[in-house]
Amino acid sequence: MSMSPLSSKSAPLRPFEGLVVVELGHSVAAPFAAHILSELGARVVKIEKQEGDDARQWGPPFWEGSSALFQALNRNKASVVCNFRDPEHIEAVKAFIQKKADVVLQNLRPGHVEKLNIDGPTLCAQKPSLIYCNLGAFGSNGPLKDRPGYDPLMQAFGGIMSTTGEEGRPAVRVGASIVDMGTGMWAIIGILTALYERQTTGVGRVVDVSLFETATSWVSLLASHYLSSGQVAQKQGSGATGIAPYKAYTTRDGEIVVAAGSDGLFKRLAHAVGHPEWVQDPRFIDNPSRVQNQVALYGMLDSLLLTQDTQTWVTCFEEAGIPCSAVQNIAQMVAHPQTEALNLIQDVPGTGMRFFGLPLRLDGQRPQSSSAPPKLGEHQNQIFNTGESQA
Repeated sequence: MSMSPLSSKSAPLRPFEGLVVVELGHSVAAPFAAHILSELGARVVKIEKQEGDDARQWGPPFWEGSSALFQALNRNKASVVCNFRDPEHIEAVKAFIQKKADVVLQNLRPGHVEKLNIDGPTLCAQKPSLIYCNLGAFGSNGPLKDRPGYDPLMQAFGGIMSTTGEEGRPAVRVGASIVDMGTGMWAIIGILTALYERQTTGVGRVVDVSLFETATSWVSLLASHYLSSGQVAQKQGSGATGIAPYKAYTTRDGEIVVAAGSDGLFKRLAHAVGHPEWVQDPRFIDNPSRVQNQVALYGMLDSLLLTQDTQTWVTCFEEAGIPCSAVQNIAQMVAHPQTEALNLIQDVPGTGMRFFGLPLRLDGQRPQSSSAPPKLGEHQNQIFNTGESQA
């Protein structure tokens, strides 16, 4: 792969132009990782089973032929259908990887790629420059290495659900697919590390990431409390262990989060809500004291913030220099002027679809989608000689 020079700020942002990626992926984790590379200019060939990626049917809602979730994760890609039970199909995939691919991503069920001889050690032995990334469930070692896994299972097993929600109520999953998407992000970090090293050595690597390892990284700060004190973190609600006051409050018409996590900010908060005497109260004199007496402190703040509407408190706290935010729903966030100012929502060429772009900019420019999500098998000729014209 030859890396293209830095493009001008007016040209499309495609730093990975010429990078060829094969995605043996489904659901969220591997498709999200491949999506990041595709938005940055890589050519991504998505290998799908005959019925297609299961995520194509994860709806409603559906948008222009597949679920909105699938469309969001798979724009800019080519789709090739592979019968994984057909040796000729497998050989065609292997030949394409040998001739064209720089990177392979896979999150098929444990042991599947090994049975088909399309695993990392096998392919990298045949093509030493190849970078092969496994996105597993529980990792490549240990008693659970052969078990499959999904985002909610890993939120449960990894400790996330035990600290999410309110005390005394059933465990809840974080609404966003943070384990799947986080694993995709760690995959990209590993792949970029290997690409950087390959520029010097000419040799690729096998990169291993997993849903379980990602889940542990999300709770690593909470785990530090346990490792240092032996005390198991409880459900956090909207707050955070070791900081007070630092949570959400119900207002007359909604909710607001206030983050007064320092002595200076607490002093401002006490004055803003009309109780400057709290600053000298021994229970609230510093953060460790406030954490120890947070039940009393939150009881008083909960009652106070119920007396006004959300915007009144936002205005009050912002004028006092206290970090705060209304709790917005998705529609409110999408419509907010800040979202528009950052050009976060992008049109997908040739469609009526709009999705959020990558949360990064280079020289002020955000990567743009280059093509619509593929129909199942739309680009079959890119690997198989089907006689169809290339899309």
